Amino acid sequence: MSNTQVILHHYPQSPVAEKVRMTLGLKGLDWHSVIIPRLPPKPNLMPLTGGYRLTPVMQIGADVYCDSACILDELEQRFPKPKLCADTGEGLENWTEGELFLDVVTVALVEMSATIPAEFMADRGPLYFGPDFSLSTLKSNYDGCLEKVRGQLSHLNDGLAAQAYLFGTTPGLADARAYYLVWFLRDRMAEAEAFFHQFENLERWESNLKKIGHGNPQELSDLEALDIAKNAKHETPENISADDCEGLKVGDKITIAPANGGPKVAGTLHNLSPNRIALLRQDERVGQVCVHFPRAGYVINTL
Repeated sequence: MSNTQVILHHYPQSPVAEKVRMTLGLKGLDWHSVIIPRLPPKPNLMPLTGGYRLTPVMQIGADVYCDSACILDELEQRFPKPKLCADTGEGLENWTEGELFLDVVTVALVEMSATIPAEFMADRGPLYFGPDFSLSTLKSNYDGCLEKVRGQLSHLNDGLAAQAYLFGTTPGLADARAYYLVWFLRDRMAEAEAFFHQFENLERWESNLKKIGHGNPQELSDLEALDIAKNAKHETPENISADDCEGLKVGDKITIAPANGGPKVAGTLHNLSPNRIALLRQDERVGQVCVHFPRAGYVINTL
């Protein structure tokens, strides 16, 4: 298998993974699908990421991409046709991954609370809402969050009245960034059919995107993915952006972690740009890998 082949480590129910899967479909790409556990520990993912636990993770040879922002950026760079990152759609990311995302998650977790395992709620609640998370608080916020979601979807519905996709006649990254929330909510609401019937244009748009699908995935085992990393060399050059103001240098020992909390990944600084950071790390199972993160939303510390 080629070391340039996209490997996505994900699980079917992950909403953020659905955003990436939809992007793979919009690009019409062949890719390999590695199904990972929904809950930690993830023993055959950690050798690649060094501790990063969120879903999905993309692997190309011995380069490992964490966070969907980093993944989508890399897909656009490696596979520029068709171009998806229209300037008009960039601002949508802050909208669909900020307050609207948390409102959708609130509705979804409350809807699922009677049937999902307690350990799943105990893991996801603090992940999204911090250490003071409580299901009772979420339930008390349910009605307000549902109305905010209804208002935002109504806004999308109105915008789709005169066009097939959010920014014109062809689908783009903005559509994937909005679609994953609709997909997530529809699958988790008990009265989803009645709720979404309010939005005729949105449902037409949703149906069109479903028909595009996820590209051409092929199953791959997690152990095969580890072997691919072990037998490959990363493709990322050494570089520090000339205008970087943090004073970091190639070879610095650093850690990087989500700004809102989460495990730190330790390694050696290898590449730093205004939008991305990459570090090298060594693991007994896979040898040397290059792990990539976005700059935004992450904290870098030197060791």
